Amino acid sequence: MKEILGKKLGMTRIFNEAGESVPCTVIEAGPCAVISRCTVERNGYEAYQVAFGKVVKPRRKVEGRRQVRSHMTKPMMGVYAKAGVEPRSHMRELRFDEADLAVGAEFKVNIFREGERVDVIGVSRGLGFAGSMKRHNFSGANQTHGQSDRPRAPGSIGSSSYPSRVFKGQRMAGRMGRKQVTVLDLSVVKIIEDENLMLVRGSVPGFNGSLVKIRQSNRSQDGR
Repeated sequence: MKEILGKKLGMTRIFNEAGESVPCTVIEAGPCAVISRCTVERNGYEAYQVAFGKVVKPRRKVEGRRQVRSHMTKPMMGVYAKAGVEPRSHMRELRFDEADLAVGAEFKVNIFREGERVDVIGVSRGLGFAGSMKRHNFSGANQTHGQSDRPRAPGSIGSSSYPSRVFKGQRMAGRMGRKQVTVLDLSVVKIIEDENLMLVRGSVPGFNGSLVKIRQSNRSQDGR
């Protein structure tokens, strides 16, 4: 199992050898620095605690604007100093079974290769409060037979006179998006090692600039 943290940069397209247009998502994968190692003896499982991304540095207060502060606390600064790593903006635990990485070591996008299949995990775009038609793809009510004022209503939610209550999990209006989503079995179309870029076929969850995790897929390794 191989995993790495990255940042979604946006979407583009490239052309393959047959001249076909391939839609791709550009991900800045790595470099990730190892902060500590979880062991079976101490933690009960094997994993690496890694850090990724640049820290927003504080700047002077500008007249008419609010000061931008770094979210790095003193205890976290001590963790990075102990590992001998420059502070990063994100820290996660990853599984990496194919190498014995020391604390302070870095690994980059070249742990993956072109044509490999990966799963991409991220947080989907938050769309705020949405109605039942947008959120659950309801068809809406008829605009005839006395219902012209309720075309986008979900309909009955209380099961008539019996049991006369709303069941738990009933599909209704509410907050849409901003959930962890895993897109499975994507193909790595291209890897640019000099810029730590990975191009995967298709779309991945989240806004541009959001954090994603790329892991080796354990599903079919056949090409599409």
